[in-house]
Amino acid sequence: MTGADVLLLALGAVAVGAGALVVTTDQLVRAGLYLVVCLGAIAGLYLVLTAELVAWVQVLIYVGAVVVLLLFAVMLTRAPIGRSPDLNRPGLPAALIGGGAGLGLAALFADAFRFTKVDLPGPGNAEAIGTELFRSWVLPFEVLSVLLLAALVGAIIVSRPDIGSKS
Repeated sequence: MTGADVLLLALGAVAVGAGALVVTTDQLVRAGLYLVVCLGAIAGLYLVLTAELVAWVQVLIYVGAVVVLLLFAVMLTRAPIGRSPDLNRPGLPAALIGGGAGLGLAALFADAFRFTKVDLPGPGNAEAIGTELFRSWVLPFEVLSVLLLAALVGAIIVSRPDIGSKS
């Protein structure tokens, strides 16, 4: 077992543990912070696999933007910061269903790809990825940015009682 294998196992354990904490905690802000740890561990996995561009995109977009947007929405809507009794639900049925689905998928993949050798493609570069993104995927990115802007403006309007009220 090489050092990269040990690092992959350690980062995978951190990601799975933080992901479990995200869905089991009864505090919304802590769930967002555990999500940062989980997504950071996944970015570390990408770094170990020498996919530096994907790792930085993971950090910038998911850790930087999505989690900050989530915490900003929590603060903007005046959601409860401490313990929320409505987030504390019995987790045994969900754990049984999730564990069963995970074991079923693991068995399916292990059976389907047991003796299959997958040829890896040649190494890519940032220029080829950028060309593909800006040639074929510009419109979805722009639509998503307009959608996020509309959601942010809507959250501000909903959270401010003085906007839209007749005086």
